[in-house]
Amino acid sequence: MVFNHKMKQSIESMQSTLRKLENSKNQMMQKGASTTLVSKRLQAIEIGLALLEYRWDSKPFQSSREEIMAAREVLDGLMPSLENMYEKSKPGSPQRTLLERRIRAIELSIEVMKVILNDSTIDKFIDNTEE
Repeated sequence: MVFNHKMKQSIESMQSTLRKLENSKNQMMQKGASTTLVSKRLQAIEIGLALLEYRWDSKPFQSSREEIMAAREVLDGLMPSLENMYEKSKPGSPQRTLLERRIRAIELSIEVMKVILNDSTIDKFIDNTEE
């Protein structure tokens, strides 16, 4: 039961992060700012979320090994700044709780990516609905 709760929290955290990145990208586009970094993060979170949903909810997933590797690199790169923000946040604060959940969700996504990337039969992890 506890694991199911943590799974649900992780998926909700990734969905929240995805919405925030989408909003940021839209605001940046309206201002004419470069969206390269936020686009990479957005794609990485989308892949991470899709992998969690695939593993836990058996939802269809399609992405190449290269896309997964790129997403993992981006998510790995986010961890130090998230951990730094966590350390600076006030214990018991809503911000700290949000960061705890976001860090856990990204760590779980990275773990799923590692499993998939280390499996030579990656096709079994990809829903090839276009065939």
